[in-house]
Amino acid sequence: MPYYGHIYYGYGDFLANNLYVLLLIPVLLLSLWAQFQVSGSFRRYNAVNNRRRITGAQAAEAVLRAHGVFGVPVRPCRGNLTDHYDPRDNTIYLSETVYDAPTIAAVGVAAHEAGHAVQYAENYGPVRLRTAIIPATRIGSSLSFILLLVGLVLYNQSLFFIGIVLFSFTTLFQLVTLPVEFNASARAIATIDGAGLLDEDELPGAKKVLRAAALTYVAALLMSLLQLMRFVLIFIGRGGRDQGGSQ
Repeated sequence: MPYYGHIYYGYGDFLANNLYVLLLIPVLLLSLWAQFQVSGSFRRYNAVNNRRRITGAQAAEAVLRAHGVFGVPVRPCRGNLTDHYDPRDNTIYLSETVYDAPTIAAVGVAAHEAGHAVQYAENYGPVRLRTAIIPATRIGSSLSFILLLVGLVLYNQSLFFIGIVLFSFTTLFQLVTLPVEFNASARAIATIDGAGLLDEDELPGAKKVLRAAALTYVAALLMSLLQLMRFVLIFIGRGGRDQGGSQ
């Protein structure tokens, strides 16, 4: 078993790091491709006005009305692709390139964010679960890497294990986010189609924008799962080596 300074480097570390690097390449490529698709699709369809001249703000309000949700303000915010629904003040915030834009992309993005507001209004299960684990996720994201690093340097399995547990909340958050995002997009597309916000030949453009955005969440989950797998393999490898050395 090689020994470098105060850090043991054994089979578990070797397997974890090499498998991590091997799987990291396709995940990184997927992440880069997803980001490229998001920016490319949004740029393409945000340059095409919809025939009904419906702005992003009007689209969001139409989705809310279609689901019987009232009292949710739709306000502009600065930035590009900074659109979001904030449950803390029950407000939909649309970026400058979406709020007043009568484009195909603006309708898709705004309808998606309105879909999140509908989820909260209807107490959609996955969004309730995601909200419940946010405190644990914040603690995990701020402390997990510190404990993992300290546990690694000091060769302390207990600290390393606690770091893994805390980091797992981040992975769980990413996992729960997937159905939340996909459901919001499904609600958006169904309402856009049902309410006639876009014509039939314009609807595929909105779908492409939302599908590209969904890919970024898939890539984020895969990256988190990959990192978690790496930590678990290191923990198992070192635990097995400790048992072997104690015999």
